[in-house]
Formats: sequence, structure tokens, C-alpha cells
Amino acid sequence: MVVGTLSGIAAETKLQKEDSKANQATACLLLDDGTLLTGQGFGAEGCAVGELCFNTAMTGYQEILTDPSYCGQIITFTFPHIGNVGVNLEDMERESPAAAGMITRLLPTRRSNWRARSDLSNWMSSKGLIGCAGMDTRMLTRKIREMGAPLAAVEHSRGGNFDLSLLKSHLDRFPGLFGLDLAMQVTSRQAFEWNQSIWKWPSGYRSEPERDFLVVAVDYGAKHNILRCLSSVGCETKVVTADSSADDILRLEPDGLFLSNGPGDPAATGAYAVPMIREVIDRSDIPVFGICLGHQMLALALGGNTVKMNHGHHGANHPVKDIRTGKVEITSMNHGFAVDRDTLPSNVLETHVSLFDGTNCGLCVRDKPVFSVQFHPEASPGPQDCHYLFRDFSRLMRDRKKDAR
Repeated sequence: MVVGTLSGIAAETKLQKEDSKANQATACLLLDDGTLLTGQGFGAEGCAVGELCFNTAMTGYQEILTDPSYCGQIITFTFPHIGNVGVNLEDMERESPAAAGMITRLLPTRRSNWRARSDLSNWMSSKGLIGCAGMDTRMLTRKIREMGAPLAAVEHSRGGNFDLSLLKSHLDRFPGLFGLDLAMQVTSRQAFEWNQSIWKWPSGYRSEPERDFLVVAVDYGAKHNILRCLSSVGCETKVVTADSSADDILRLEPDGLFLSNGPGDPAATGAYAVPMIREVIDRSDIPVFGICLGHQMLALALGGNTVKMNHGHHGANHPVKDIRTGKVEITSMNHGFAVDRDTLPSNVLETHVSLFDGTNCGLCVRDKPVFSVQFHPEASPGPQDCHYLFRDFSRLMRDRKKDAR
């Protein structure tokens, strides 16, 4: 790895290494403060820009790369051994990667898992996703923690020649995530139905025959495993686009409304999402459940505000305390914005807090069947500490049905 500082680059400047060809750098990472790192590229060739974050998960890199919540981000994996379990067709959170690129300490290892159908690098190449190995990920992690999440550009060139002036121009044009609505980039193009349930040994994924509730899920970038968890508690799920109106949703006569995870600045997405959520809550008594961006959308609709975090929460080992029970849950998180608890109205109660930094991680409405969490209960890092939230959602819908009789 080579570390340097980029400043005053001429238009035709190109990076050249004097090492032997076997050790020639084939990838580089440029940060917005001028820091330049070089390493070994893998996956697709090309360049990409995004906000640089770090993820502390030891497993689940395929799920992370295909999580739409990572749209607009380059992910630094703090765990050095990435690629061990390869890639398969079942663990995709969406059809294609959402992340802009990935940074690792070591080159991906060869696959060693019976479910694998491809090596990570080959799969990334087929999906147009750029990787850069040989990086000092500890240094990058410290830098992100101390200075905040920087904007970054990554390039992979098998020839080892990089036009840094062009790379810097791409980086300069990237606006960052603050004020950026990305939900419309990752939402489904049209509504669809979902009935696949969670993976079970030995049959794998299967359709859930017993469906007691009709749930409308607003797709701000919904992960497939969230939809599977809804199916597992008896939900027939109709997934609608991020810009669906309250009339679109209520016309379906749902038993519940689900607000999905997603990327970008919640305040920007809220320009069209918040009026819909408010109208549904005001016009109906159906239970509402939000996760991640859906949690933030709900907070905005209830009168709260969101704030940009220094470096966010990204990983599968985040302890969260349920204030109501005192229980500590190990959760999976991916968010760069947080709900400002001090702006929540008096009828909105805080239910969960992060034990890392004390930020808000959950809320509920005192007089309505409305609740949400900041973390990802479907990701099962605990391994299933938080699946009760889906059961709580189904219980609220069941109680509403009983009251209507």
C-alpha cells in the first residue's frame, strides 16, 4: 500500500509505480482531503464515487453489498478476511449491488462454502462493482471516526495507470449524502406481491401458505429478508413504490403499513414520503411499522427532526437497549442519519437507545398502533434477538381485526 497526499494535480497527471509488475498497484482510493492510497484491485474495472463508511461485520458481505441502504457509499470492511463463503443466488438483498465500491485489507479469499456458486471477485466483476484491497483499513476507520465520513473516489485499472485529475473531477462533482434523495434511485419500478418466507433447513426459502394479514410495504430500498420476515408472521405483502400516495395505499384496504429501510437523507425523501405517512395515520387506524429510513420517515411525519451523524452506524454488532424492558439486543445497523429525540412531540415515546453513543433507535406513539426502530431486526446478528418486532406488528394487526368484529 502507498499513502500520499494529492494537491495541485495537473490535468494530465498519472500515477506510476516503480515496483515490479507483480506488485504494481492496480487500484487507488482518493479522499476529499487529498489522501491517496493505492492497492490491488478486484472485481470490475472503472471508477466510482461515494461517501466512505466502515462496516464492522465479520460475515454477510454479500447481503451488505446488495443492501439498497448502501447506495451512494463505498464500504470499508474492518474484518480482514472477506470472501471466505463466496457468493450464492439466495442471499441477495436485491438483484444487484447498491454500494458504490468496497475496500478491504486483504484480497478476497477463495470460496469455501457448500452454498457458494461464485467467488466474490468474479461476482463483483459481473455486477460492475469495484473493489480495492491492500488498504490500511484500521487507519481509514480511525480517520472516519475522528474526521467524519469523507467523500471518496475509487478506481480499478488492471494496467495500473490512473488519471488522478479525472478521478478528482469525479469526486469534486459528487454532492455527498446530505440533502440527497436516493430512495427514488433504488425503489421498485412498479408494485409487486411478495410471499417468500425466511430460510429454513433443509428446504431453504419457501412460500408461506397461511397469510392472515394484508400489509402494504413502501419500498424506499426494502431488503428481501425484511419482506421474508413479514411473510413469516402471516403477512401477504404488497410492495409499492416510494412515491405512492395515501390514496394508493388505502385503496388496497391493508391491515397494516410497513415503511422500509433505504438510503440517503431522510429529510429529502420526506418531501414526498412524510405527507403520505401523515395522511395514512390521520385517515386510518391501521398499525404502522418502520425500519431504518422508515423509522426516520415516521419520526418526521410525527413532528420530529433528523440529523446527519459524524460517521453513522454500520455493522452487525451494535448493542441496543429496549428502555421498556431493560433488555439489551445485538443488532445490525446501517444509517448515517439519526432521529433527534429532543424534537419528538410529547405523545411519541422513545423505546430504544444505542449503547454505543446513546442515539435514538426506536419510538412508538402513545395512543396509536405506530412504532419503528432504527436498526435491522431481520438481519439476525443476535441471532434472532429482534424478530419479536415482526410478531408485535402482527399482534397489533390481529388486535385491530378483533376489535372490528
